[in-house]
Amino acid sequence: MNFAIKLAFVCLLLLSSLPLMAATYDIDAGHSSVGFKIKHMAISNVKGTFSDFEGTFNFTPGDKKNWSVEATISVNSINTGDSDRDNHLLAPDFFDAEKFPTMVFKSTKVEMKDEEEGTIYGTLTMHGVALPVTLDLEVNGTITDPWGNDRAGFSAEGKINRKDWGLSYGKVMEGGGLVIGNEVKISLEVEGIKKK
Repeated sequence: MNFAIKLAFVCLLLLSSLPLMAATYDIDAGHSSVGFKIKHMAISNVKGTFSDFEGTFNFTPGDKKNWSVEATISVNSINTGDSDRDNHLLAPDFFDAEKFPTMVFKSTKVEMKDEEEGTIYGTLTMHGVALPVTLDLEVNGTITDPWGNDRAGFSAEGKINRKDWGLSYGKVMEGGGLVIGNEVKISLEVEGIKKK
């Protein structure tokens, strides 16, 4: 075996011993959604979405320790189906969007109990406050689309208490109970396109 073949063989061995590097995907906002719901007068749920967001995630099947995600959401893109309510939510009573125009989520760890379900641990910065959150994760799979793009999709859900982030508006009804609940349920659908 000559020197060149030996060198190539050693290089292959070294490369095979390196950990897999997670591929980077851009979040496809047109095929993703950021949703939430919150109790109204303790008898119903008001749902809403944020339509303007961007981010990336790192993902390679079988290489869970290197999975991560970071996303930025424009607070001003909130939509609950009622413009007066949306304007109130953007005011200092709630998000104070002029002072805090974005929310940022950055993962710190992903733990999977099997190939499809797990938990994302991360930090949510909102209203000037950064606190840890956990989200239940579902891996929906990967595919190559008709245009040759590699795509990956996920669903995630979680709960937060808005008051922890200083969103403390709390009008109480005459008979007791809050007009707006404190617990916010988060629902995410994320589809990404692998960077080339």
